[in-house]
Amino acid sequence: MKIAVHTAIIILLNSFILFSSAPFYAQDSTETTIPSKDSTITHQFKVPQNTLKDYDENYYILRYRNEVYSSNEVDVSRETPQATLENFVLNARKGDFKRASYSLNLNLLPEDISKDQVQELTHKLFILINSKVNLDWDKLPDRPDGELDEVFYENEVAAGKPRKSIAFGKLKLDQRVVTLRLQRIKYKAESPYWLISANTVSNIDALYAQYGPSKILDYIPAWATEITFLKIPIWKLLGSLTALIVSALLFWVTLFILRRVFVNSKWKWISTISFRLAMPAALFVGVLCFYIIMENLIVFEGGSANSFYTLLLVATVAFGTWFVMRFMDAFIAYLAENKTEDIYAEENIEVREMLTHLSVARRIVTFVILLIGAGIILSQFEGFKNLGVSLFASAGVATIIIGIAAQSTLGNIIAGIQIAVTKPAQIGDLVILKEQWGYVEDIGFVYMIIKTWDERRIVMPLKSIISNSFENWSMRGSKQTRSIDVHMDYRIDIQKVRDKFETLLTQSSKWNKEAGPSVQVIDSTEKSILIRAVCSADDPFTAWDLQCELREQLIAYICELENGIGLPRTRVTITSGLEAK
Repeated sequence: MKIAVHTAIIILLNSFILFSSAPFYAQDSTETTIPSKDSTITHQFKVPQNTLKDYDENYYILRYRNEVYSSNEVDVSRETPQATLENFVLNARKGDFKRASYSLNLNLLPEDISKDQVQELTHKLFILINSKVNLDWDKLPDRPDGELDEVFYENEVAAGKPRKSIAFGKLKLDQRVVTLRLQRIKYKAESPYWLISANTVSNIDALYAQYGPSKILDYIPAWATEITFLKIPIWKLLGSLTALIVSALLFWVTLFILRRVFVNSKWKWISTISFRLAMPAALFVGVLCFYIIMENLIVFEGGSANSFYTLLLVATVAFGTWFVMRFMDAFIAYLAENKTEDIYAEENIEVREMLTHLSVARRIVTFVILLIGAGIILSQFEGFKNLGVSLFASAGVATIIIGIAAQSTLGNIIAGIQIAVTKPAQIGDLVILKEQWGYVEDIGFVYMIIKTWDERRIVMPLKSIISNSFENWSMRGSKQTRSIDVHMDYRIDIQKVRDKFETLLTQSSKWNKEAGPSVQVIDSTEKSILIRAVCSADDPFTAWDLQCELREQLIAYICELENGIGLPRTRVTITSGLEAK
């Protein structure tokens, strides 16, 4: 039942994201044929040299301009960066790639390029921007000089520096990064205007070959590309539904394999952890499959297409992070439960050391994985990038954040690393902390768990372990020497007590013969003397039992010796009234 519920949630969530976004896709989609990945520029040509004439800090002065369109033909606004990009996006959305191409600098294209080829390149760039670039319109100035107004808390406006080049996106191409730019140019006596840079335009074919729609279009029937629903080609809707079904099947298959097949594996560690890994692994495989199919085979266009793929990537990273974290936990738990039958025994000191290192390593790796996953997720949202930059731009805020983290979470993490390196306590060690004694059961991310003799659990922060002194009865072995203190009367025969204690000790199988038999008078008062008998055993629990056993037997002997002559007494001298006179 639970599995069915989880599967239904995934299908409904993906369906909601996909189909609720349909109107947004429809706004930006066109009914024109999607360009193939074949290069638009098919012939070799000589790149024009020295297209720039002179340098000016406010714009680039052109020596040459590719006149595919005459200046009289261009009837759109290109005075500001925002106006140029708006012309490109809005006209491309309507399928008017001719007017959209007025925003391109064609100077690095062949002189004999046709208008149809230019429009095809425009369509390709539009698809790339829609599916791969998050346009931050707030960062695109609506001023001819490219300046951005900076608003301060006092509501005073200060002018920024004039700019002639503005980046609006980046895409990785092979081993380099191509920056998509707007540039302000001036040609002859014309007024300066903004265009998408010539270098950006020259890379459209290569970028589209890498990020454009897949070759699946070659196998799609013509009717499937022509029939639309909500202005979305029917083949994309059917493809998305197929991807959803395939992903759900992979989810079920992964779940079945891990919960039914691997549970019966001959390798015990696989059968032990497979059930715990089933759900995160199935979710990760299902969502990853859906993301790969949607990203590489079915390419949507539109303003919300990039958000859709970003959400899929976020879900994939989140489930992948969960899977890795769960695997670490399950594997360590398996080692603790199956590979260490008695971690408290003295001979298993190497196992206890290994478990301690693995426990601390698990926390550190988990923390790193969580940070990496969170970083990848947050990096997909421009707002979080800006937030991070804004926060750390202020030294005061950064100092406060680092200070607070260092005193709390980071302090305990560092303490955990210190414990793993210096080994003041390891998993399985018998320790005494604040008059509480027990075994170290686990070393967590920020705390240590002590299992007491009466089955209670004491949780101690790791910083407290490092900062305060405590007893570790397992650090140099488990053997222990204990003392038995008994108060006796002055008239006791100490030698008889020594002989009896030696007899009792040699008869006990718990004694390891490393300390004792030894009986000494260690103190005396006006009422009694204090004797101490010493014994030893191989471990603290045996030593405790031996101590209690010998104390009981020794007290019984003293009570019987010479009718209790050795029992402590309080003596009172009574003086009669006659003697006082």
